[in-house]
Amino acid sequence: MTRPAPRTRRTRRTAGAGAAALLVLGAVTACSSSSAAPSSGSSSGELSGTVTVFAAASLTESFTALGEEFEKEHPGTEVTFNFGGSDGLAAGIASGAPADVFASASPGTMKTVTDAGGVSGTPATFVRNRLEIATLPGNPKGVSSLKDLTGSKLKVVLCDEAVPCGAAAQKALEAGGLELTPASYEQDVKSALTKVELKEADAALVYRTDVRAAGDRVEGVDFPEAAQAVNDYPIALLEDAPNAKAAEAFIALVRSEEGQKVLADAGFLTP
Repeated sequence: MTRPAPRTRRTRRTAGAGAAALLVLGAVTACSSSSAAPSSGSSSGELSGTVTVFAAASLTESFTALGEEFEKEHPGTEVTFNFGGSDGLAAGIASGAPADVFASASPGTMKTVTDAGGVSGTPATFVRNRLEIATLPGNPKGVSSLKDLTGSKLKVVLCDEAVPCGAAAQKALEAGGLELTPASYEQDVKSALTKVELKEADAALVYRTDVRAAGDRVEGVDFPEAAQAVNDYPIALLEDAPNAKAAEAFIALVRSEEGQKVLADAGFLTP
C-alpha cells in the first residue's frame, strides 16, 4: 500500500484547536511564573537551534501549541514537526532520518526504533488515548454503537492496521465480536477524519482527541468497546539527536504540569 509522506508543520502555523491549546498553556504558565525555573528545565540563554520532533498525527494540535510555547521560553530555538502515522515515522527514523525526538501513538511503533538502536535512554509514556466514532455533524445516520458501523448502508473508513489507530480499531471490533469491511484504509488518523469532514464517508473510527480538535465539523459517539483498545503514547530522545540538549528540554515541557494540562484539555488521558 502506497502511503503519502507524513505531514510536516512548523509551530508558527498553529490554528483552531492548536491556538486554543496555546492560550490555555499561556494562562497556566503565567500563573506559575513565580517558580524558580521554567518547566523545560533550562534558562532561555542555554538553548538554541532547531529541535526536530517526529510525532503521531493525533498530537498535531497539542504539540504545535507546546512547540510555540517552547520557542517563547527559549528565544533562539525553533521547533519543527513531522506529523504522520507512527509506523511510517518509526520506519523513517530507523532508516536514518535526522530527528531529535520521537513521540509515538503506541509502544509497538516505538519498539521499532528502540530495536534499531535509535533511542537514547528509556521511552516514557506521557499520555494515553482512546477511540471514538466520528460522524457527520448532527449524526444524520443515527450511529449510536460500534455495531451500527457494520451496516451495509454506511460508508466507514478506518486507519490502516499498521498504524496505532488502526490496530486499536481492530482490537475494539474484536472486543465486540464484530467484523467491518471499510470503504478505505487511511495512512493516519487525520486522513481518516478528513474523509468524514469532507462528507466522503459517513463515519470513521478515530481518537477522541481528533474529534475534539475538529470541533463542529464532526460529531463524536462514544462506545464501550473503546475501553479495550486504549493506546499508550511513549516519547523518547533519539540516539543521534542533532540537538540533544534542547530536545531533552522539549520532552521535559511535554511531561511537565503545563504540558500535561494542554494534553488533557485536548482530550488525552493521563498515563
